[in-house]
Amino acid sequence: MNRVLRRAAPLALASATALLLAGCATTPDEPEATTDAAACMDVPAGELSDGVKVDGEFAGSPTAEFATPLEAEKLERTVAIEGDGDETAAGDPMNIVVTAFSGTSGEAIFSQPTTIKVGDEQVFESFRAGIDCVPVGSRTVTVAPASTLYGDTGNETIGVAAGETVVIVIDVVEVQEPLTPAEWTENVPEVKFGADGEPPVVTLPATDPSTELQMKVLEEGDGGEVQDGDNVTVQYQGISWTTGEIFDQSYTRGEPATFPTDGVIQGFGAALVGQKVGSKVIVTIPPELAYGTDAAAHELGGQTLVFLVEIEGTEAAS
Repeated sequence: MNRVLRRAAPLALASATALLLAGCATTPDEPEATTDAAACMDVPAGELSDGVKVDGEFAGSPTAEFATPLEAEKLERTVAIEGDGDETAAGDPMNIVVTAFSGTSGEAIFSQPTTIKVGDEQVFESFRAGIDCVPVGSRTVTVAPASTLYGDTGNETIGVAAGETVVIVIDVVEVQEPLTPAEWTENVPEVKFGADGEPPVVTLPATDPSTELQMKVLEEGDGGEVQDGDNVTVQYQGISWTTGEIFDQSYTRGEPATFPTDGVIQGFGAALVGQKVGSKVIVTIPPELAYGTDAAAHELGGQTLVFLVEIEGTEAAS
């Protein structure tokens, strides 16, 4: 099945969603949907998925034990914990925690909160299977052969070798409610924009960070409004409130970045939607809306992040 390949966000901005998006390749082993109204994927449990033992707090960063090397020939899914919420349905935007493990070594590849829609065919079926037609509150274990994921090329960015089977654990946390930043009025960093191409300087106040998603519009533009899912072009600078250091920025790369608003961490995408082209904004993002609260799961895990953003353009996703 041919997939849409969307523009990827820079790695330091990308949510796990960016790692879940399929490329323009054919995957021969995609499960068939059933013919009922829910169009649930037909992904039965199997010996391999049943054999994965998962421990750890729900919606945290789980661990998994299984015999290695694990090599699968077909997609298998086991519901390790059955939730007591409503069953997920096509189109539902689900807040999840997705953790992937190498089938070769058993080591964790990544673990991160993100949001994906049930049935979104831009997402690999291996990840869609983990949230498809299960009660909210469930934890699923999916064993994904290479043919249903990164194939013969693998994914060098996250350390998946060519032809490697991946074990995917997904905690189906909740249906995402609309996320709108609160107005940032206290302890707003000082911002000085650079001249002649120099990057801006953001000075954080000597206070504890906010525990909320907050944003201040420094300058309102007069262009078109960014819509959810748009491909937006921005200049940005990201600073960790924990360390006070810049961890990524586009200013020093000489050109802006373009990516979909739903392909970046939740707090960053929410700050862009509804803003006008030409606007300059600064946003503070708590860990649960960035890279999660577990410092061991990501190098920016457990950290409050601050982004200065200049919105240069937006266009509807094709």
